[in-house]
Amino acid sequence: MLRIKRLLIPGVDKKLLVRDAAKLMPDVSRRRFLAGGASLGALTLLTGCDVVDSDSAEHLLAQVSKFNDAVQAAIFSPTTLAPTFSEKDITRPFPFNAYYSLDEAPTIDGGEWRLEVSGLVQNKKSWTLPELTQLPEVSQITRHVCVEGWSAIGQWSGVRLRDFLELIGADTKANYVWFRCADDYTSPIDMPTALHPQTQMTFKFGNEVLPRAYGYPMKIRIPTKLGFKNPKYVVSMEVTNDYKGGYWEDQGYNSFSGL
Repeated sequence: MLRIKRLLIPGVDKKLLVRDAAKLMPDVSRRRFLAGGASLGALTLLTGCDVVDSDSAEHLLAQVSKFNDAVQAAIFSPTTLAPTFSEKDITRPFPFNAYYSLDEAPTIDGGEWRLEVSGLVQNKKSWTLPELTQLPEVSQITRHVCVEGWSAIGQWSGVRLRDFLELIGADTKANYVWFRCADDYTSPIDMPTALHPQTQMTFKFGNEVLPRAYGYPMKIRIPTKLGFKNPKYVVSMEVTNDYKGGYWEDQGYNSFSGL
């Protein structure tokens, strides 16, 4: 006989918990979940988690977040492009965004800077800024979408990450490319996103050298993901099969975070 454990959640509001869990789902899954009568019981069946206290409530939300990542990864198309815009659509001024003020942003000497490459790659040499900016350049005018609810359109130029990964002999069947930044920010992206034609190693904004506010000397521009998945001030990348977490991911944000 199927036994259903009574759910006791001291100090946890059931309705708020379900609402928070639904926010972690991609749009399609969220609409279906809510239309189906979202409930704590539905979440426990979905995740196999019993919610008996605040800690298990947090665990349930983490499991829903993982479910969200899996769904988004499954429906992600490596050929579907994010919308592009014209120069007249560019947001001026384009906003600075970080978990600190612009005054606290890293100041990097481009002449001394090196991009370190490691992990599952054949060529692990470090790259100077002149070496990288001599590689074939592409440009895009795309929308940056912040998890906080605002968006802005900018023009970004640089090297397709896919082309660079091929150049260094990266194992493109690996799971992730993991980035570390000068401000100690870290973030992984899944390999299908890394290989997407619009995912870019960015060195210019608006046809000018990338300003300090936007990540000089290099940022990763990913128009198919939320803004926090677009790391700035990048100093190293690692191709890996291991999930290494990231600054916001370790605080509960979805790792996939696609648009």
